[in-house]
Amino acid sequence: MQAVTSSNQHRQQGRDHALDLLKWLAILSMVLDHLRYVGWSLEFLYVPGRLAFPWFCLAIAANVARRPGAEIRLGYLGWMLLFAVLAEVPYRWFVRPDDPLNVMPTLALGLLIANACHSRQLRSGLLAGVALLLGVIFRDQLMFGLPGVLLPTACLLVLHRPLWWAVLPGLLCLAGNEWWVIVPAARQHNLVAAGGVVTCLAAPWLGMSLLRTCGRLNVPPVRRWAYAIYPIHFLLLLGLRAVI
Repeated sequence: MQAVTSSNQHRQQGRDHALDLLKWLAILSMVLDHLRYVGWSLEFLYVPGRLAFPWFCLAIAANVARRPGAEIRLGYLGWMLLFAVLAEVPYRWFVRPDDPLNVMPTLALGLLIANACHSRQLRSGLLAGVALLLGVIFRDQLMFGLPGVLLPTACLLVLHRPLWWAVLPGLLCLAGNEWWVIVPAARQHNLVAAGGVVTCLAAPWLGMSLLRTCGRLNVPPVRRWAYAIYPIHFLLLLGLRAVI
């Protein structure tokens, strides 16, 4: 608890550099994960790639928690929805046509539910109800499905609890990562699948540990321009695929 208190005190003094570090690492793991699709044999990158989504969800939870009792900023949600639209075309060029939507809609729905859990205000609750309903109806079209929609809330609920609570969002992360495929493969001694299972379970714990211990590092801030990394990195990887 002392580490949590120290981290909270540092947040009150200014920008949370640990949160910026978490976002940078999530972006890096996302790019590494998508490098698997450019044409090289890089299946082992599936393992670090499992860190990206839970760390983005943890970043959402940390941002929500920084606004005690407040309604969500519409600009925050608006930027996510805008880049959900902008990223869909380059994302669709990059992946198979029958793949689910890009990750932004899942994160946006997750943000609405987490915010309602934190603020407990009527409007937030209504928006969260709509988000949950959409998550249930369109679970097959959403990346990481309904578990992915619920993961930011799970991260929020354990954010300031003892680290062993991180096993709960870890299980939810595994559920959103096709556990019915990777768990049997891991049992068949597939090292990549086994690494993926371990990473899914450990990712929230690792992220929470980072947030509690790295607050004094001097890390470049991740601001709104970082949303553009999502569609742009697809275009760059498409160019790399064309070259090789």
